[in-house]
Amino acid sequence: MASAPPTEQPIVGPGHTFATVTDKIASLVLRKKTPLWWFAGFALAFGLLQLFLMSTAWLLVRGVGIWGVNVPVGWAFAIINFVWWIGIGHAGTLISAILLLLRQQWRTSINRFAEAMTLFAVACAGMFPILHMGRPWIGAYWLMPYPNTMGLWPNFKSPLIWDVFAVSTYATVSALFWFVGLIPDLATLRDRATNKYVKILYGMGAMGWRGSARHWNNYETAYLILAALSTPLVVSVHTVVSFDFAVANLPGWHATIFPPYFVAGAIYAGFAMVLTLAIPQRKFFGLEDFITGKHLENMGKVLLATSLIVVYGYAMEAFMAWYSGSTFERFMLWNRMFGSYGWTYWALLFCNLLTPQLMWFKRFRTSVPWLFAVAMVVNVGMWLERFVIVVTSLHRDFLPSSWGMYSPTFWDWATFLGTIGLFLTLFCLVIRVLPTISIFEMRTILPDAKIEEEKA
Repeated sequence: MASAPPTEQPIVGPGHTFATVTDKIASLVLRKKTPLWWFAGFALAFGLLQLFLMSTAWLLVRGVGIWGVNVPVGWAFAIINFVWWIGIGHAGTLISAILLLLRQQWRTSINRFAEAMTLFAVACAGMFPILHMGRPWIGAYWLMPYPNTMGLWPNFKSPLIWDVFAVSTYATVSALFWFVGLIPDLATLRDRATNKYVKILYGMGAMGWRGSARHWNNYETAYLILAALSTPLVVSVHTVVSFDFAVANLPGWHATIFPPYFVAGAIYAGFAMVLTLAIPQRKFFGLEDFITGKHLENMGKVLLATSLIVVYGYAMEAFMAWYSGSTFERFMLWNRMFGSYGWTYWALLFCNLLTPQLMWFKRFRTSVPWLFAVAMVVNVGMWLERFVIVVTSLHRDFLPSSWGMYSPTFWDWATFLGTIGLFLTLFCLVIRVLPTISIFEMRTILPDAKIEEEKA
């Protein structure tokens, strides 16, 4: 007797109608009492934010000497954290834009807070090139190309200025994409709000939305155009970030594989952070019928696929170091594996190579605790990867007389943990004042919507 075919997991829980979807998502913002866990999480995040403000103020007073940077390790935590945060910000654009263009319906429950995550991660990343200068008001003067009194147009003095243009463009388009997607939901909250001032605030954000056919037509056109603009940005922004390293004639940095390798790593880190945020939110707000097992399993599959691309990049780095025949390249590889920071290299291989392989098995891919654990390990692993790229390539220069060690100070860690506080503070605020799941997009994937489509 033939066994029955396996049933596919639903994208949305059974029994939902247009009204129930709208009521449940809107009530999280308008009527549901703020839970105690939110206050606990916000207090922790806000405390870390104060640590960031304190460390930033002390940095501006004393300069980068409070960090552990030295000669030859002039780039350290600031650039490590910059690349890490930028990578995390890529998942939001990927989920929202690329999956929208590919008509993947499973994106609907996670795209909204993934877009918000993008903005907050980019905000955290944008802090570090500024702080890295120590005296931003002086650094900006020397870095920007400006016409002087002799009529000359000086060139850029640092590759980090490339990131200023790339990140600001990415942040602008991502913010527009996020806001345009919010407009119909802001109108829904405006119509349902009972408080006069809340109604005015949501009404200002809704920009006069009435839900007419003309409004929907303009909305869909603008949304698709922004999705099409955002898609190449996923590739271009982290490619530019990789150029900060690849243009240097330094073993460990001077590699042509860096652009695609960094892009894959960014998507990898971003999806891990989406899982890290989605799973607690799903549990605490009771959103299991919207963020279903299918969403989590699909994100586990993407995590596995991107991990394989990243591991391929590791293999190519090792192969090219050996194949080049360069003494310096081979020493760089040996030093990464068995040098003073060798433990970081093996730790990142454990986090980014071995741990994601659990996603091959459906038992782990569909287990929420295992998914959360793997996502947290990948977050750590991707940070270690940035550490290995930056520090282990710099601390052994061409001449033994230029060798040195890097040890992060309290202020290095305080600045890093402080940006995590900034990220979580913004996220906690957003989930209380804005719908983290798109109301109108959830309604489009209901069975009722398909019936209406067929009738039409």
